Amino acid sequence: MKANILKFGGSSFLHPIDYNRISSHIVGRLAAGARKIVVVVSAMSGTTDNLKTMILDVNNRASPSNLDAALATGEMLSTCLLEAAISQAGIRVTSMCGHTLGIRTNSDFGHASIEHVDPEPLLTALQRNDVVIAAGAQAIDQSGRLTTLGRNSSDLTAVVIASMLGCEECEIYSDVPGVFTADPYCIPVAKLIPEIAYGAIRQMSRHGAKVLHYGAVRYAELHGVTIICKSLRNDEETIGTRVCRDGQYANSVVVARGATLLHFANAAERDQACSILEPLDVSGMPADQNGIACICLTSDADFAVQQLRSAGSLPIFQESSTVITEFTGNAPRVYVESDDDSAIALARHIHDRLFPDRAHDV
Repeated sequence: MKANILKFGGSSFLHPIDYNRISSHIVGRLAAGARKIVVVVSAMSGTTDNLKTMILDVNNRASPSNLDAALATGEMLSTCLLEAAISQAGIRVTSMCGHTLGIRTNSDFGHASIEHVDPEPLLTALQRNDVVIAAGAQAIDQSGRLTTLGRNSSDLTAVVIASMLGCEECEIYSDVPGVFTADPYCIPVAKLIPEIAYGAIRQMSRHGAKVLHYGAVRYAELHGVTIICKSLRNDEETIGTRVCRDGQYANSVVVARGATLLHFANAAERDQACSILEPLDVSGMPADQNGIACICLTSDADFAVQQLRSAGSLPIFQESSTVITEFTGNAPRVYVESDDDSAIALARHIHDRLFPDRAHDV
């Protein structure tokens, strides 16, 4: 069944009233002749961190499965709020969560991998409703326990659903309209990239760019789903970037705040740790800091350290840093700074060198 697949992240839901704003957009899409709509939602901004803090305050050794079950409630609440908003317009609408979506994973709680998908529950829901709201970032394992797909992985849920339904496109809404040559909040002169290749944005995401989830891009490439990056501000829709097979590879610079740097005794131990993390789709890459062999993790650091501990490959030291990655035609160049101000200054310097025609733009 063909449908429009829309995903709204946490930045779209800063306040409860925002669910009414998104509802108006969806109702407008239907009135304009849109087909059935599946809306994938993230938890309201800040909710996931609050839930994690709450459960760890109760038990700082809570099991990974316990954590996943707790964190998943943030997206579930979001689906209920949006369903309530849309139902006011008399639209046939329902919501689905990890238990009912038809996505099955392994039992790597916190960063589960998809093993099987069944479109039938979603198809049945779409036959009975004009809008289906899906909780992002969650699924169930083979035992029926809730699992999460990794930090900020609602993008992945949206792409998986698009593939399940045979849709060619998936629309991702965020607080920026698309992929830029740098974070426009840090570097205002950054240029919008109208069309970008899967491989290019996948590498940017792996090195800490937050505009799209790494696993979502990889899944989209494997299954031929075009991702359309959009934003919705003041009820005006802006289409920014198409992520597709024939897109370009553009020069860019990525700033990853709050990255985790794992120090190892030597390069051999670092490379062994990299080989453990590589099959897990963890966003980590080898780096060197003052002659010390490191792995830089830009997301899912807790899960990565847990896996390394299980494999007996522990780092000797762990610290928080800001990582800057320069992308040109060559291999990415990674720089590490201890504070955000120095990192942003370096990123601006690199961007000015890559795009001298914009260095003095206002």
